[in-house]
Amino acid sequence: MSESVGAGDKLVVENATKYYDTKSGPLHAIDNFSMSVAEGGFTCVVGPSGCGKTTLLWCMAGLHDLTGGTVKIDGETVTGPHPQVGMIFQEANLLPWRTLTKNILLPFEIKRQKPDLDHIDRLLDRVGLSGFGNKFPRELSGGMQQRVAIVRALSFNPSVLLMDEPFGALDAFTRDEMNLLVEEIWLETHKTIVFITHNITEAVFLSDRIFVMSARPGRLVKIFDISFARPRSLDLLATKEVFDLVNEIKAEIEHAPSQGAGGPQPTTVKGDRAHG
Repeated sequence: MSESVGAGDKLVVENATKYYDTKSGPLHAIDNFSMSVAEGGFTCVVGPSGCGKTTLLWCMAGLHDLTGGTVKIDGETVTGPHPQVGMIFQEANLLPWRTLTKNILLPFEIKRQKPDLDHIDRLLDRVGLSGFGNKFPRELSGGMQQRVAIVRALSFNPSVLLMDEPFGALDAFTRDEMNLLVEEIWLETHKTIVFITHNITEAVFLSDRIFVMSARPGRLVKIFDISFARPRSLDLLATKEVFDLVNEIKAEIEHAPSQGAGGPQPTTVKGDRAHG
């Protein structure tokens, strides 16, 4: 499927294909994958383990080159790390010998740029870490460390935020808290977000649109438009609408054609599942 590109699209992936060279031969990670993300949109990508979701995100960030196809931000092809992209990884990746504040300031030191300390202080307050600037990573819980990672990614005010399963290692209660926090920050800042997750319920709760990938090599299987009202409450997760949608997406992942197999063209499911 060739995803249609609109005038308001911030990020566009066109026919992305990625091979890795390995000792046992080429590894086909992504195959002819296309997607578009509207300005200020919140998009999730789901699929089975090893399908190429993280590879796709790294290519969007310009950290990996594509073998074929393009990634464009604001109409310009991404050829390397992009100044308008912030990235949050599966782990917070905080240096243990640096305080919270010094971890946040590290990218500015590397780039030899002057940070906006007032902006960083506001972000720390927003994520509930005001007063923790002199703490070390070992003194923070996993959820708190990921809050630091969010502040670090937003510290230079990027227009695009890429999130690679940032809450996968957290317990269920902390994960819910972080999902609520991310939605609140998104509603306040209007960043364009692409969020990778294995958790379909998380994807339904957070996103406006979900792209479903097949098993490796990752191909586009189906697109789901999510129309639940914002802001969203955790009570939404207990509704029949969410239960049915999660199971529909799960079925698409389980029944997607395997490597080398053909299949029907992907389709878009328009959301009419509004929930007040």
